[in-house]
Amino acid sequence: MTKKKAGFGLLFLFLSMTCEEIITSLQKMSNPECVTGAVHLGINVKTLGISTPQLQMFSNLLGKNHALAAELWECRFHEAHFMAGFVEEPALVTEDQLEKWAKDFDNWAICDHICSTVIRRTTFAYKKISDWANRDEEFVKRAAFSLMAVMAVHDKKANDQTFVDLLPVAEKHAGDDRNFVKKAVNWAIRQIGKRSILLNEKAIETALRIKAGNTRSGRWIAADALRELQSEAVFKRLWEKAHPTQTISSQT
Repeated sequence: MTKKKAGFGLLFLFLSMTCEEIITSLQKMSNPECVTGAVHLGINVKTLGISTPQLQMFSNLLGKNHALAAELWECRFHEAHFMAGFVEEPALVTEDQLEKWAKDFDNWAICDHICSTVIRRTTFAYKKISDWANRDEEFVKRAAFSLMAVMAVHDKKANDQTFVDLLPVAEKHAGDDRNFVKKAVNWAIRQIGKRSILLNEKAIETALRIKAGNTRSGRWIAADALRELQSEAVFKRLWEKAHPTQTISSQT
């Protein structure tokens, strides 16, 4: 058998794997040391201790498969959920499915992963920000602001006004003292403030109002956001992005 034929055979083997076979393979990859590491990172859920790069490599071999993603999600442990995000086909995802998945979010890592790999690629990503920001469940609410941050990074076609309109949502919820919510609110404000000079100004104004609100979580969110958004490095990058043919020194 030639190497080319062997390669096609191996690829077919992965593409035809059942959910049960995938789970068996994952169990064989389990690493107890990584389980301990996950706990230290605040991932206190049923986990096998497999690194994200390993999961992504495995998922790449499986290809995109909406039905398989649904099966993997039902397996109810961390690595299966991660792989569901990698193999899911965003164009086939419905709002009902996202609501179901969001209710299962039980740690910050899977929340952020699904926002980044799946939800941001759906047509209702911005709607979910609005819907979930007012939810009480910690990781559903975190998903709203995680998604806000992810869209600020990846939605290159969105205009500044889209994110100007989102900053009041972050400001409104800056008083939520739950660790994984306040960190996501902070993340969203910082990412929005690094998109453009205008959004940097608006994000700084938002952070200053949050600071003035003087809540415990708000003080932390504002201090951390202002530290980055008012830094020379961020200003320099945004100025150069707005004036690609000039240097700062030529204007001083």
